[in-house]
Amino acid sequence: MIPKISTLSGYLHEYQKSVANPTGFWSNIAETFYWRKPWVKTLDWNFDEPKIEWFKEGKLNITENIFERHLFLRGNQPAIIWEPNDPEEPNRIFTYRQLYEEVNKFAHVLQSMGVKKGDRVAIYLPMIPELAIAMLACARIGAIHSIVFAGFSAKALADRNNDAQAKILITADGGYRGDKTIPLKETADAALEMSTSVEKMIVVKRTGVPVNMKENRDVWWHEMMTGKPVSFEPVTMDAEDPLFILYTSGSTGKPKGVLHTTGGYMVYTAYTFKNVFQYRSNDVYFCAADIGWITGHSYIIYGPLLEGAISLMFEGIPTYPAPDRYWQIIEKYKVNEFYTSPTAIRALLAQGEEWVDKYEMPSLRVLGTVGEPINEEAWHWYHDHVGKGRCPIVDTWWQTETGGIMISPLAGIVPTKPAYATLPLPGVRPVIVNQEGEKLYGKNVEGNLCIEFPWPGMARTLWGDHKRFKEAYFSTFPGLYFTGDGVKRDEDGYYRILGRIDDVINVSGHRLGTAEIENALNEHPLVAESAVVGMPHDIKGQGIYAYVVAPERPEGLEDELRQSLIKGVSKLISPIAKPDQIQFVDALPKTRSGKIMRRILRKIATGSDDFGDTSTLTNPEIVDKIIKGYEKLNQ
Repeated sequence: MIPKISTLSGYLHEYQKSVANPTGFWSNIAETFYWRKPWVKTLDWNFDEPKIEWFKEGKLNITENIFERHLFLRGNQPAIIWEPNDPEEPNRIFTYRQLYEEVNKFAHVLQSMGVKKGDRVAIYLPMIPELAIAMLACARIGAIHSIVFAGFSAKALADRNNDAQAKILITADGGYRGDKTIPLKETADAALEMSTSVEKMIVVKRTGVPVNMKENRDVWWHEMMTGKPVSFEPVTMDAEDPLFILYTSGSTGKPKGVLHTTGGYMVYTAYTFKNVFQYRSNDVYFCAADIGWITGHSYIIYGPLLEGAISLMFEGIPTYPAPDRYWQIIEKYKVNEFYTSPTAIRALLAQGEEWVDKYEMPSLRVLGTVGEPINEEAWHWYHDHVGKGRCPIVDTWWQTETGGIMISPLAGIVPTKPAYATLPLPGVRPVIVNQEGEKLYGKNVEGNLCIEFPWPGMARTLWGDHKRFKEAYFSTFPGLYFTGDGVKRDEDGYYRILGRIDDVINVSGHRLGTAEIENALNEHPLVAESAVVGMPHDIKGQGIYAYVVAPERPEGLEDELRQSLIKGVSKLISPIAKPDQIQFVDALPKTRSGKIMRRILRKIATGSDDFGDTSTLTNPEIVDKIIKGYEKLNQ
């Protein structure tokens, strides 16, 4: 059993122990898992090449630690509860034994199609149980899964297939998202016209829409699963063998194939899941992310299932068929821990309190946020209306590259503070450095967030491009992992994430975090959402350009609203932080994971039209509208 921290003094003790002897600390945790062969060295590393190897020469299979490790005690307990997009459609519940058997059957399917250890399998599925089954079957057989979010375009899918040289593509006839039906097979067909390596496509029947099945290439999931054995001997993996590739957008356009390996990722996701959320046996845990992103990998599938948890998987969106869908699900399944994004919280906040206040949700114990810093207004709304003032909020900071949560309160143990990620987890050694790379010690300091010592869950490389991996994360500040985020450490020693470094604006020598300015703008009752970027300024060096969504702003009184917003920012932060330009927009450009695409907004604010790849946007049409608004405002 992974040790569980249960008091603040326990956290402080564990943290000090992890800093004093990190290899001993992680070795003790790793020993709670099943290894086919023990490791000979806990850690071998340097950040110069960089090279990171945890649990060297240890042999295991991660799915044995999900299934065989739990089947005796938890075989009949739910592993995954699947809630469909349409609340009228029946749900699907898989016990650990049922999931084990489905994973084994699909492992046989992959093997029958020539997939072997080390091959890449691309997965382009909606949030249905087959997505979890497919990824775990890949891990069972030793294949490397590359999950592509089922909202990406054909070109984006093809680019990822080609970079990974995927052998098999798994998709569905279609998917449901709110009131929309998404033609996934059609998109996958178009992607394969541009893909160079995919030999076969396996298709799950989800929507029943007619699709073209290409002879000798396309096969149906349900037909391939028929008659397959329910047992499969898992392939022995080295601790440092690749588990999965997950592509994340780069600022230069080409997606980066972040590679995670088996042993360290297993240990880290399980440990952080159990301790951050203070998971208790038989709790129902609901992470509302998509498995197409790292949050879904680590905290819907691997972390919870390694801990024998009950993980709820939701196909739909929070506003369909009405803006109370999350709260209905929480009451229906008596959810204990709920994990979602600030974007979702702000969207629900804008719908009004009446949608959430009618639900008591007495089962809720822990709330979590992920994906970006949460602004104070959203934090308080989440705490007061969703948590009813009794549930601690774990505001988690981490990245695709870190594999798991790095800085966060432990629920109910570390005192929280709105908009602060608070303290690092045991085994995590953050440092704040200035532009010259000098470490800033003590309290009330601000700078670049780096990590000075490896942790088991960290990425090992970028698929096929180790040079880019070094340049992106280890070259800016030699000897340190550079997160790319700005951070402030306050008088309590708490960490507040200020957003990407390129989202920190230097105004007349003052470094201002865009998240802080956005938080101030969002306090205005007419503002639904905002995004702040830097703009060229002849005197200050950089000025502040704010894009503001204010749907109910009074017609003809935009200038008055601008002045009101400027006064509010001056009052809440400082006159130095007041925006130089405010542009009202109908919406902000967002990726399909809900993140604001600030790279495009920065380009518009500088008068540039070189936006790079916009295929990941859920609303690309908004870009032209924002450009026209910018031109009108800056005539």
